[in-house]
Amino acid sequence: MKFPYSKKVLEHFQNPRNVGKMEDADGKGLEGSPACGDMVAVYLKVNEDTKVIEDVKFESYGCASNIATASIITELAKGKTLEEAKNISWKQATEELGGLPPVKAHCSVLAVEGLRAAIRDYEEKHGLVSAKEPTTENVVRSRLKHVMNPMAGLDIVRTELVTKIDVEDGNVRILLDLPSNHQFAAAIKEDILEKIESLWDVKEVKVVFTE
Repeated sequence: MKFPYSKKVLEHFQNPRNVGKMEDADGKGLEGSPACGDMVAVYLKVNEDTKVIEDVKFESYGCASNIATASIITELAKGKTLEEAKNISWKQATEELGGLPPVKAHCSVLAVEGLRAAIRDYEEKHGLVSAKEPTTENVVRSRLKHVMNPMAGLDIVRTELVTKIDVEDGNVRILLDLPSNHQFAAAIKEDILEKIESLWDVKEVKVVFTE
């Protein structure tokens, strides 16, 4: 049986680059959920004048592919401008690692989405979004597609945990088909708040569970 991982994947898994939390990060992105078994958090330090990513860190919870792809993504992003870093793709990350097993391709997607979320967070905080899109039900639903349902390994929209979204005057109310005492309720709520509260015109986010 052929070993599924390349030497480069093992190298980045055993000796990952840029590991750690950045307390004073200019931008932060979080994708996945520890309850699902795969999560990547990406932190950026950006030069305000040149918009070059001067430092980047990551925290990863998951398998060898998850850690290795997050490691190579941070290496690719460091020293690039925000616009250049946006163009880093999951395919590029996979090729840099010498390939990944097909079943683990989602790990490279997760790392890339973490990087893009961190860039988006920086841009939103620094007023770099050219046309600020008002938060609507569709905008919220799009963000919720990045919140995982640990029971299914898919997002909470596709698995129909989200039953209703109300948006009015900067107040967002999200109804979930899940009891508040469920073992994953707290983790899902925290992930939702992380994704929605950063929207520029959102004042308050309420997550309501079924009883």
